[in-house]
Amino acid sequence: MQTTSTPSPSEEGTPSAQGFLQRALAAQSANIAAYDWADERVWIKKAGPRNPAWRYRVLGGVARLLGLGVLRPVPNLGGERAIAIERARLRSLAELDLPVPLILAACDSGLMLRDLAYPAQTSVSLAVEIGQAGDSTRRLKLFQEGLQAVARVHAAGSCLSQAFARNLVRTADGRLGYIDFEDDPAELLSPDECQARDWLCYLHSTAQPLREVGALEAGAGRASDLLQARPLAVRRLLASAASRLRWLRRLPADRRFGGDSQRVQAAALLLDRLELHI
Repeated sequence: MQTTSTPSPSEEGTPSAQGFLQRALAAQSANIAAYDWADERVWIKKAGPRNPAWRYRVLGGVARLLGLGVLRPVPNLGGERAIAIERARLRSLAELDLPVPLILAACDSGLMLRDLAYPAQTSVSLAVEIGQAGDSTRRLKLFQEGLQAVARVHAAGSCLSQAFARNLVRTADGRLGYIDFEDDPAELLSPDECQARDWLCYLHSTAQPLREVGALEAGAGRASDLLQARPLAVRRLLASAASRLRWLRRLPADRRFGGDSQRVQAAALLLDRLELHI
């Protein structure tokens, strides 16, 4: 992500958030960039080019082939549509008292968001925290904290967009907050499918770090305990996904075959160890 110095203030002195947003968007080339503004760190998201539709057709075909509707791709069309979706989703989640970035200014082509760590300088993602934790005890504690953060959103009657550990970030008061809402799964999937998709995203993003410290079995146990309180329909969707993705356990785990192969195999192993009691 691009980090940029503050654009020159207007003739009126310290610019308003809206004016700051407009000037930053005119100069910004990256889709997202960090700025120092009014003694705090802010992020400006700019409408980017539309994503090619063929990508979603390919991914949709794979989901149909596997018989996994929960993995149907949710199109992120980019541009002003993505900005509008994120703006609406941040507002709806904030109304549920969930920690998401505050919208400081907005227009059709961009958003200005307060960093979730405010009044500290910048937030750290759960993915970074897990990666920096050197022992299994600490990684498991962070993994469970992420499980609880996802469950908190579901208990409020909502869902995330891409519930990867990188999109769970530490707030100033020590909680985990939520970022990145350029698509809305609820436009395509049922509420149960949205929640199952969140769990699949989160488990996929954390399985390999757990395996690296020999904590995959323990992580599956903690996930199983938490998932018992989830709706039966959600657990059935997860059980179906685990069954249909079981063959991925046979992928090579050697680093020579790349990190993607390791992550997918670790996720399949974690899913296979879940006890969902359906």
